[in-house]
Amino acid sequence: MQRIPEPELMDDEAQARAYDEADFAEPHDMFVDLFRQTWPQLDVTATVLDLGCGPADISCRFARAYPQCRVDGIDGAAAMLARGRQRIEREGLTARIALHQCHLPGQSPPRSDYAVLISNSLLHHLAEPLVLWRTIRQCAAAKAKVFIMDLMRPDDAATAAAMVEQYAGNEAPLLRHDFYHSLLAAYTVDEVRDQLDACGLSALEVRAVSDRHLTVSGALHLRTED
Repeated sequence: MQRIPEPELMDDEAQARAYDEADFAEPHDMFVDLFRQTWPQLDVTATVLDLGCGPADISCRFARAYPQCRVDGIDGAAAMLARGRQRIEREGLTARIALHQCHLPGQSPPRSDYAVLISNSLLHHLAEPLVLWRTIRQCAAAKAKVFIMDLMRPDDAATAAAMVEQYAGNEAPLLRHDFYHSLLAAYTVDEVRDQLDACGLSALEVRAVSDRHLTVSGALHLRTED
């Protein structure tokens, strides 16, 4: 099935509220668990960059899992960030998580030396996917750890519709609509490998981790002048 792009920004207040109030515990806990499985001995104490943080659910889960780290979350949608700041305050994490409005590629994250870079479900929103990988190169310290999770495009629209019923059957209509179109906008494992090759990041590993998710992970080996 050919990829069908969707809008990059999710800046509608109703959309932000729906995502903030939805139950993403299963995939978001899986994100943190898979990160820990990838680096079981790693104690994250540096500042982490969360690209496309949305309402900051994963930012908060990651910060709780690694209580010595700080997190810079970036997103282009002001409505999502407003919800994220409310969540961070509710969870008592304002001293450890800072959110920044940043629309890639025109704007840059706060720093250029992150030792850990994470992202969930940003890639499929990007009109130009190489924006994500180029940003990672620009913002990563030498030997930085990278962990990206995103949706994986199914073989056909019927399979996408069945996934919506299976995994989001009880969610609000807006979330079901967005989930379906996000599946159609997602990339395949082979397409992501091609993207990494184009950006000189072929050492990162791409693998399917569920019927609808893929991950990209590994340690970068960039020269300090890159």
